[in-house]
Amino acid sequence: MKVSAMLSRKFLRRTAIAGLCLAGFAALSVAALWELDRAFPPPLPAKLTVSTEVQDRDGQLLRAFATPDGYWRLETRLDQVDRQFVDMLVTYEDKRFWDHRGVDLLALCRAAGQLVTSGHIVSGGSTLSMQLARLIEPRDSRSLASKLRQMLRAIQIERRLTKQEILERYLTLAPYGGNLEGVRAASLAYFGKEPKRLTVSEAALLVALPQLPEKRRPDRNLDIAHAARDRVLTRMVSAGLLGEREAARAALDDVSGLRRKLPALAAHASYAMLPRAVPGKPLQLTIRKSVQQGLEQVARDAARKLGPKLSVAMVMADARTGDILGEVGSADFFDASRSGWIDMTKVVRSPGSTLKPFIYGLAFEQGLVAQEMIIEDSPADFGGYRPKNFDMGYQGDVSIRQALQLSLNVPAIRVLDAVGPARLTARFRQAGVNPILPVNEAPGLAIGLGGVGVTLRDLVQLYTGLANGGKMHTLHDGTEPAAAERATATILDDQAAWQINDILSGVKPPEGAMQRGIAYKTGTSYGYRDAWSVGFDGRYVLGVWVGRADASPVPGLSGYVSAAPILFEGFVRSGLAGVPLPSRPPGVFNPKREELPVTLARFGAGADGLVQATATEPAPTIIFPPNGARVDLGTNSADATPLVLKLQGGRAPFRWLANGKPLAGIDRRRTATWQPDGTGYSTLTVIDAVGRAASVKVFVE
Repeated sequence: MKVSAMLSRKFLRRTAIAGLCLAGFAALSVAALWELDRAFPPPLPAKLTVSTEVQDRDGQLLRAFATPDGYWRLETRLDQVDRQFVDMLVTYEDKRFWDHRGVDLLALCRAAGQLVTSGHIVSGGSTLSMQLARLIEPRDSRSLASKLRQMLRAIQIERRLTKQEILERYLTLAPYGGNLEGVRAASLAYFGKEPKRLTVSEAALLVALPQLPEKRRPDRNLDIAHAARDRVLTRMVSAGLLGEREAARAALDDVSGLRRKLPALAAHASYAMLPRAVPGKPLQLTIRKSVQQGLEQVARDAARKLGPKLSVAMVMADARTGDILGEVGSADFFDASRSGWIDMTKVVRSPGSTLKPFIYGLAFEQGLVAQEMIIEDSPADFGGYRPKNFDMGYQGDVSIRQALQLSLNVPAIRVLDAVGPARLTARFRQAGVNPILPVNEAPGLAIGLGGVGVTLRDLVQLYTGLANGGKMHTLHDGTEPAAAERATATILDDQAAWQINDILSGVKPPEGAMQRGIAYKTGTSYGYRDAWSVGFDGRYVLGVWVGRADASPVPGLSGYVSAAPILFEGFVRSGLAGVPLPSRPPGVFNPKREELPVTLARFGAGADGLVQATATEPAPTIIFPPNGARVDLGTNSADATPLVLKLQGGRAPFRWLANGKPLAGIDRRRTATWQPDGTGYSTLTVIDAVGRAASVKVFVE
């Protein structure tokens, strides 16, 4: 018994010593592996090198730029990929992916057994983590040493990344043939869509491609790609992920042999954004992809019809926010014959007659005109400036409404002469648009017919004020510096804006155009160099420019014939629902011709129909109330009092107007009274005997 006990104690002691030695060895091994892991980490950059993406306002891809090494590699998140595709990928490639720590020993044993029994490799036993290791550290050989290295790297990767991060990196880097890497680039190239909602057939093909991407490319080897997809479908049925009928239906789908180009929209804006690119962070524009696609197609089609060397530019904006929803700088960015690389939305050109609505708008604002007022369209001399109409003819007596709708030149200059060119350009500058005048020249009457330089974006910005009740927002598309001011301004008061909208909405659409319920204006610059058309509904404004980038004349070019049809087609193809024009504001004065007061029956008091401004007296000036004043008249109470109006200068008698509506009587005195019928902003205007006018805007409380 003693001998047996002694042997037992010796055995236990030796066992304990051996255990301690093994434990120490294991601890040393773990420590050594830990130090090796720290000393030789896997090449896992915090951010992968991916294509720079330019996205629209909703995060949809507008354009991508290849990586420096020439690959289309789009960063991919799991929420951007169809869930069934992910399930099929894991089932096909690594069914215990969610459970192992980088290496699947069961899969390796199975692969080894298949190699022994068949004499060749049947399956590799690689996990998705091991495949990611091969993608981030490529090796040409398929030796045992390479496989062991992948296994060690996979274990390292699993220690550093979550399963979701591993999947996302694999989905970003997996090869799909040619210079396509990642499932997003492959889905866009082979199916023309993001991989968010793949069909079963499409998902199966994308699962099959990364194993032999060049051999199975559908655009090169359609039959091989078809067979590989079918093998994946069969495996999914065996795994229970798909039903037999569902897989059979998917197998009937054709595999397209077409490789599409990746989205390449908004070229000019996208290239403008490139200097601000941050690796791995998409760039975003205010553009809406569906609008951009429609406008670019319209521009391409129109340019082909117009002929060689002619280009088309378009800008569509939301008048309520100033967001540019679509902008086409040229008909084709890569068409050298049309100088497509030049962004014609930002090039200064002569606007032709497109500024006329603002001339008349200021006249309405000042109470100088009414829609049915008669104005003479006949030859006139303005200190040596003799404007002529586009068709070289004259209409005689026309209404203000007809003069603007027909875009007659002489009446527009008559009104501008009364309003004042300096006042018009000052209003433009207040609205953030700086018209370019000839060097060392003051604003002259010629600006009413295009004798000034503006851009297409300038015009659209001005017209957003008409679509938005006179309130205008600075246009922006996302390319502006972060500190750029996004201002608002008033281009016209709401009543004057409504008058212009009402007139322009009555302009006849071009032949064959779909009725859209829009107001629009056309223009043609001197020498047939530029054709313009700008239109709007109650929310959206679209501007169109047609011409040559080198400013060469184009015989026969005109706004109505060349640009207006593109405008109407652009509204249709934009896909935006029409919005009614702004409703008529309270207090708008728009009488019939027979109801006009004598001072508004005919424009001007002189024999030639011009407003005469040659009286010896100074022009009238309203000295009370001052412009912008807030006056409390107790309007909503029984004790409401009238407002006393006072003026200086001018030639009697005087006609007063409130919100464009004449007050009773004509008075030779320089004081008058006005009883408002409600609170809010009102415009008060006085017109003297020779037609000179002054206006102030007040707020009645």
